[in-house]
Amino acid sequence: MPWFLWLLAAAALGAAEFFTLTLAFGLLAGAALVAAVVAGVGIGLLGQLVAFALAAAAGVVIVRPIALRHMEQQPLTRDGSDALIGKRAEVLQEVTATRGLIKLSGEEWSARALDESLVIPVGAWVDVMEIEGATAIVYPRELLP
Repeated sequence: MPWFLWLLAAAALGAAEFFTLTLAFGLLAGAALVAAVVAGVGIGLLGQLVAFALAAAAGVVIVRPIALRHMEQQPLTRDGSDALIGKRAEVLQEVTATRGLIKLSGEEWSARALDESLVIPVGAWVDVMEIEGATAIVYPRELLP
């Protein structure tokens, strides 16, 4: 098979990868490129098919699991309100199970206590345990184990 047909196959598989984002078509496109190189060197159809099959198998068996493992990892940095979880804040208005006000990262946030039986006084330091909408769920620092 002429090398340019392998390049057309690689382009078609690359386009399919673009629309599906499954990684499988991209690996097959890479295998088609390997077969195009083999065809360009002058090796016959059987050699081209063997090169295509070996490259595709190597991609599916070796490359794909590694790529999927990297895609599943959580990002190292948190952003938005998730970045505030675990931060320390100062109580500006008494925090109860239903209401309160804290100073968190230089801003005032509405807050409520994680433990509904606690009343956290003004001036106490708290840790942000969760963020629910625009309300920080907090727990006093001195009660942490």
